[in-house]
Amino acid sequence: MITKKGINASPGVAIGPVLVLDSEEYRIPRKQVEPKEVPEQISILENALLAAREEVGELRLAAARKLGNQTAAIFAFHESFIGDAKLLAEVTDLVRRTPCTSAFAFAQVMKQRQRLFRDLTDPYMKERVRDLADIEKKVLRYILGRSREDITTLSNPVIVVAHEITPSQAISLDRDNILGFAIDVGGQTSHTAIIARMQGIPAVVALGGVAADVSGGETVIVDGTHGIVVINPDDDTTEHFRAKQVQASKVAESLVEIRELPAVTQDEVKIDLLANIELAEEARYAVDCSAEGIGLYRTEFLFLASERLPTEDEQTEVFRAAIRHAQGRPVVIRTIDLGAEKIAAHMAVRHEDNPDLGLRSLRYCLQNLDMFKAHLRAILRASMEGEILIMFPMITTLLELRQAKATLADVMEDLDEDGVPFRKGIKVGMMIETPAAALLAGAFAREADFLSIGTNDLTQYTLAVDRGNERVAHLYAPHNPAVIRLMQEIIRAGAKEKTPIGMCGEMAGSPVYCQLLLGLGLRQLSMAPSDIPVIKRLIRRTTIRRCTGIARKALRFDADRQVVNYLRDELRKIDPEAI
Repeated sequence: MITKKGINASPGVAIGPVLVLDSEEYRIPRKQVEPKEVPEQISILENALLAAREEVGELRLAAARKLGNQTAAIFAFHESFIGDAKLLAEVTDLVRRTPCTSAFAFAQVMKQRQRLFRDLTDPYMKERVRDLADIEKKVLRYILGRSREDITTLSNPVIVVAHEITPSQAISLDRDNILGFAIDVGGQTSHTAIIARMQGIPAVVALGGVAADVSGGETVIVDGTHGIVVINPDDDTTEHFRAKQVQASKVAESLVEIRELPAVTQDEVKIDLLANIELAEEARYAVDCSAEGIGLYRTEFLFLASERLPTEDEQTEVFRAAIRHAQGRPVVIRTIDLGAEKIAAHMAVRHEDNPDLGLRSLRYCLQNLDMFKAHLRAILRASMEGEILIMFPMITTLLELRQAKATLADVMEDLDEDGVPFRKGIKVGMMIETPAAALLAGAFAREADFLSIGTNDLTQYTLAVDRGNERVAHLYAPHNPAVIRLMQEIIRAGAKEKTPIGMCGEMAGSPVYCQLLLGLGLRQLSMAPSDIPVIKRLIRRTTIRRCTGIARKALRFDADRQVVNYLRDELRKIDPEAI
């Protein structure tokens, strides 16, 4: 039995036999050709590019049918890359100069492109290397005349193990017979991870050499919730994870029963449970999970998934789709939060030694007003589809909030002059993500319609800890007394000014923290859609009086370990299944 730890990419537990996917690594030897053969090689290349582009077009349509147009944008990037005249010219030039086979020339050009992406520091852009590798394999298959591997129909349920799963493979796989994914490479921002989550397939990535450790037919356990893969488990281990599956199934059934029930404590206090989404299509899933609205629509993916800046019309259509999928529920659209680790290919951002403290988020938008105004125009135009709220991220000073609101007012005035309709009286809020914003919460509460606590960045900036750095990640703790006390000040400031305060960080969806947050005074929590049923069940089992006592005691602790142990003990008393 071998246990491997990776990154939890898509939640759930899967147990089954392995299907090891061939990595399709084509080793192309350097082979020169006679000058008279050059036209034939160029013709082979052109035909291969055309065929590959047609295949990707089919995948894009399949993705749109299964997962929606925004997810299908992954393949729109592939399609445009393959059809780029500069790519054809660069490969053709190498074929003529060397002269060499089109296969060798194409492989060389693609490897050079991949090196450029691999050298970038941004994790999201580094992950795009895998998209380029997917494109390279697809085109080389046509150049070499290889047949396409048939992975669209499988006879039995399997766990797919591979060095990597390309987006093309992920969307093509027979969903009915895929139990889970165990992948050597990748991260939570990889397109394959996104597709796995959208399809509800448990997945663990960044496992190192898992593909080399297993053979077809061997039994594997994939725990996508905790990022664990067990190869050839013994009977006790298998029984343990089967019990987790059964328990999860029972919990899921019990949660279905409370789906239509309100999130109300036993002492009759209503709590608003909203959903965080990245893709417009996720709003449908949020509604299925009984979300009362979208508390955080992260708009960055629209910018990061494309090699060019999305147009105003493209953004408008995506936002309209999200509002439609929300089925009349309110949608809080957070304006683009680019910069730091989220850098798009079309962004002209210079290297910064400390990008998290540099030109990011609203700061970037205020220095790129044409882009920002087009973005705001798109949001406002989409508002005719239903109720929206606008939320600005990463604000640290009153001046930034006022500049953002003034820019929005300018855009509204422009739309009025152009005769473009939009919903009047849209509420405008902001995120509290830094200690500076937390300490100024009272002033912000007087100028914003609502505030939302972003615990991910608030924790990072308060504790000076990069949770992505494995050497200090253990210090990242949203239950640290310093973070909790800052949250208490924010909530008190909002209550004093009668300004609604919510939370949209990961902390909001954790059962361990739920009673603490209610005890601190929060009445609106926004989380991943899949977390909503468990949090609702917990709310219905507790009382505000009990939660207030828990918060009061938690605030007296000086160490984060004391806090989390106490919170777990209190959760275990009323909802042991949630531990």
